[in-house]
Amino acid sequence: MVINENLNLMDKLKILTDAAKYDVACTSSGVERRGDGTGMGNSIAAGICHSFSGDGRCISLLKILYTNECVFDCHYCINRRSNDVERASFTPEEICQLTMEFYRRNYIEGLFLSSGVKHSPDETMEELCRTAELLRNQYHFQGYIHMKAIPGASPELVERLGHLVDRMSVNLELPTAEGLRKLAPNKSRRTILRPMKQIQLRREANKEELTLYRKAPKFVPAGQSTQMIVGATGETDLQIVSVAETLYQQFDLKRVFYSAFVDVNHNSLVPAAISGPPLLREHRLYQADWLLRFYGFQASELLSEKHPNFNLLLDPKCDWAVTHLEQFPVEINRADYYTLLRVPGIGERSARRIVGARRTRALDFSDLKKIGVVLKRALYFITCNGRMMYRTKMDTDYIVRNLLEADRHQNRTSGPQYEQLSIFNYMQG
Repeated sequence: MVINENLNLMDKLKILTDAAKYDVACTSSGVERRGDGTGMGNSIAAGICHSFSGDGRCISLLKILYTNECVFDCHYCINRRSNDVERASFTPEEICQLTMEFYRRNYIEGLFLSSGVKHSPDETMEELCRTAELLRNQYHFQGYIHMKAIPGASPELVERLGHLVDRMSVNLELPTAEGLRKLAPNKSRRTILRPMKQIQLRREANKEELTLYRKAPKFVPAGQSTQMIVGATGETDLQIVSVAETLYQQFDLKRVFYSAFVDVNHNSLVPAAISGPPLLREHRLYQADWLLRFYGFQASELLSEKHPNFNLLLDPKCDWAVTHLEQFPVEINRADYYTLLRVPGIGERSARRIVGARRTRALDFSDLKKIGVVLKRALYFITCNGRMMYRTKMDTDYIVRNLLEADRHQNRTSGPQYEQLSIFNYMQG
């Protein structure tokens, strides 16, 4: 591993911004902090600004690695020890300088900072802690900060960092322990889950502290998240969503992020990507994740041992509905809120509006359209006052053909595509 010691700040920024693009476990939603007038910035629930990397990924700014030096040799990672890539490291002062300068120019509203493992987990975690302390205490930065907890670092350092940042994340990396042993021999499931559990328990204790003393220091107020790589190992979608479901239940995670595997190392231990990263599969997993978190579904309802992978042609909710036609059609004016949530084309907001509006009068299809129901999906699964919108066969093949045709028509008639500007467009202009 060759480290270039003669890089200026802009060179480091370009290297370490590019090195961070495969880490998708970042979001700033879930925390509000208003500036008190004595420092710089504030944090709002809308979160940090976003940009798009060259491969189409949406990345949060300022999103960088502290260092791409790493003592680990994970087969899926571009920054693995054995790779011949240009290495660079920031100092805590440089991170602070970049964050404040970008904030003053309104490029960012917060910082997402991950890192390779430099020398040891404890040493790397110590430098992340120093960075956060400088930002909060010396530069008085009150904006959003999301940092990674380094697996294997001491609990004391995790505790120390948790009082300085808004969100922490520990990347699960791969869905199963077997996959981790195969592709990340320097990591173990135990060293990853230990800080997750510590953060969860400490957050629960902090909630009790805040009920007794509202000025008690907050610990990771925006919660924790994690990331799983999809497609680097042979796990089914059922295995992946089951792991996500367990993480939500046992570790109180705010988000599980899914990252389509990019074959950056062309390693024989990982599958060759014939048609590029499995982005559509990643999309279906995000849709299923939403159903788990907000729609009352369980992993065992969406998939089974007989059908362990999602239908790439239909979204998971539609796919579930067409395979459970015995539960449809649903009468809009009588169905409870949770039954309405299971109807394709009806989301959380429209379900709440339906429940509220029908208290005053019976609803018809024109009312549903005004409420925001996507009727091109919902019409096969609902009735209004005992009548369907059109004469429809309750037949799986018939409904699937019509749903797919509606999607194809939408794709043909969709409007122009817009590209969000990158931060480097401003810097180089």
